[in-house]
Amino acid sequence: MKIIVIGLRGIPGVQGGVETHSEQLYPLLVKLGCDVEVIGRSGTIPKNHPSSWNGVRLKRLWSPKATGLESFLHTLVGVIYAAFKRPDVLHIHAIGPAIMTPLARLLGLNVVVTHHGPDYDREKWGRIAKQVLLAGEKFGMKWSNQRIVISKVIQHQVKTKFGLDSVLIPNGAIITELPETKFAVEKFDLIPNKYVLQVSRLVPEKRQLDLVKAFIEADLDEWKLVLVGKFNPNEPFAQRLMAEAKGRNDIVFTGFQSGLYLQEILSNAGIFVLPSSHEGLPIALLEALSFGLRVIASDIPANLEIGLPEDQYFHLGDISELAQKLGQFSSQPVSPEDSRKIRNWVAEKYNWQSIAQQTLLVYKQAAAN
Repeated sequence: MKIIVIGLRGIPGVQGGVETHSEQLYPLLVKLGCDVEVIGRSGTIPKNHPSSWNGVRLKRLWSPKATGLESFLHTLVGVIYAAFKRPDVLHIHAIGPAIMTPLARLLGLNVVVTHHGPDYDREKWGRIAKQVLLAGEKFGMKWSNQRIVISKVIQHQVKTKFGLDSVLIPNGAIITELPETKFAVEKFDLIPNKYVLQVSRLVPEKRQLDLVKAFIEADLDEWKLVLVGKFNPNEPFAQRLMAEAKGRNDIVFTGFQSGLYLQEILSNAGIFVLPSSHEGLPIALLEALSFGLRVIASDIPANLEIGLPEDQYFHLGDISELAQKLGQFSSQPVSPEDSRKIRNWVAEKYNWQSIAQQTLLVYKQAAAN
C-alpha cells in the first residue's frame, strides 16, 4: 500500500507527541510492506534533510513562518501534493490539520485521521484558534474514511459529540537496552538517581511552572530538577519559568535532547513527573515507564488511563500535594526488580509492533471504502 502522511512537523528527531508517534510507527509499517512517504514542514526540516530514513521516504514541503498559519497552510499544500501522487491512503494526524479532510475527500483521496487529543483545550490558543481546531475535529471525524483515536477518553468524546465509532490504537513505547554511558549525566552535572525529570515542550499546558514550585517547596537534599525540552526564551511562559528558577543551581534546563543523550538522562533519573493539564495519551510518560522509572502524574483523564498506582497521581495544579509526593518517593528508590516489572508491563501493554499491525488493518479498510 502507498501511504502519504501529513499533519506533523517532520521526522526523525523532531520534538512533539505526533512526531514521536510517527517516528516509531512508520518504519514498522514499511517492514509490513507499506510504501510510506512522510511530509515535513520547511520551517522545521532543513534543506539538506535526507530523502529517506529507515525505509520511510521523506518529503519537505513549504510552510509559512507565521505560527498561526503554519499547520493550516502546510496541510493544504500537503493535500494538493497527495492529490497528484494518488496514494492508497492519506493519513492526517491531529485535529488541526484534519480541517483539510473535506478537501482531500473531494479530491478523491481515501483519508484516515488520527485524533491525538482535543488541542483546543491547550492554554496557548485564543478564541479564533480554538474555533478552527473545533472545526478541524468535526471535519476530520465526519469526513474521513476511517478514524483512529489514541485513548478511550477520546473515543468516548468522538462517540458523544458526533455519534461516530472510531478505532482505538494507543501510543506505544519501545523497550531499549539501558545505556551504560553517562555523557549527558556528566555534561549537566547530575547525580544518577538523584534528580527529578520532565521531558516535554516547555509550554503552559505541560505545567513546568507547577513542577518548579513543587520542587522548591519539597527542598530535596542533593536532588536536582531537570527540564528537557525546546522552548522559546522570548515567550511569556518561558520568561516566567526562567524567572522562577533564577539563581538556583539545582534546576537544570537542558534544551531539546534526543538519541543517546535522552536515553542516558531517562535511565539515570530518580523520579519522572508529568504535571500536564492537557494530554492525548502521553508518549513521554510511556517512554519514562519503558526505562523502569517511578512516575508521578496529574490526575487528568489521559494520564489516569495509563493505569498507574493511585498514589502516583496528584490533583492537577495542587503544588503542595506534588511537593509531598516528591519528598515521599525521593526517599523510596525503585528496586531493580520493580524497575524490570515496570518495563515488562509497558512493553506488553503498549507494543509498537501490534500498533503498526492494527494501523495497517485500518488502512486496508479505508482503501476499500
